[in-house]
Amino acid sequence: MSQDGFSAGRIDTSRAHPARIYDYLLGGKDNYEVDQQAGDALAAVAPEVRIGVRANRAFMRRAVRLVVGSGVRQILDIGTGLPTSPNVHEIAQEVAPDVRVAYVDNDPIVSAHADALLSGSGVNSIVLGDLRDPQAVVDHPDVRRVIDFDEPVAVLLVAILHFLTDAEKPGQVVATLRDALPAGSFLVLSHTTGDFADRSDAQAVYSKATATMNLRSRAEIERFFDGFELVEPGLAQVPFWRPDGPPPPGSDEIGFYGGVARKSG
Repeated sequence: MSQDGFSAGRIDTSRAHPARIYDYLLGGKDNYEVDQQAGDALAAVAPEVRIGVRANRAFMRRAVRLVVGSGVRQILDIGTGLPTSPNVHEIAQEVAPDVRVAYVDNDPIVSAHADALLSGSGVNSIVLGDLRDPQAVVDHPDVRRVIDFDEPVAVLLVAILHFLTDAEKPGQVVATLRDALPAGSFLVLSHTTGDFADRSDAQAVYSKATATMNLRSRAEIERFFDGFELVEPGLAQVPFWRPDGPPPPGSDEIGFYGGVARKSG
């Protein structure tokens, strides 16, 4: 039983879940046959998907190091996904041991793996919550236990907003989170796009999962950063955002944009 009262028995294994598909594509083991089938179907229609999810994960690592190196000591990671070492708190605490992380995800399997996300530190928390209700996330007592919204916070929305349809008003979701943040806070965001290839076949795979994938253009994704100031190099394909080595082969086709932005006074 997780701290939010969800047991592993309530995990839906009848349909693929984005967090478990992502885990499978990363080479993880916390997934089911239905997720593996979806991941294989994605790879069949979008051969770059495996290097894409790895490049997205690497972007997250570089972005976390940047925001912690800029002085932030609190991270709110929404759409955490399954534990994949190094996890956000491990990356952050290599830079500054006093960083606190609140993890939020809507899949009970993530809460079931809370020990892996909370190990080694009593200053982290994991919350079963939904990005579609951002105010409830911000107000959750286990988020508030870790995050002081009077001090700068880094909000991570890594590979999560594309699971919100336009009808679910993702721009308003981000604005609600932005308005809860003080000056000096950061937004770390990555999002899938169809700018570099037709990915309607990949979208069809997700149409059978628990959440659809909504591809957006560069201009649409940039609007999520309204009220923030993008840091260099702005919004970029994730392998090319402040790379710390040569981008992997096939990077030009990776359909992920990523960016980091700061909320000024």
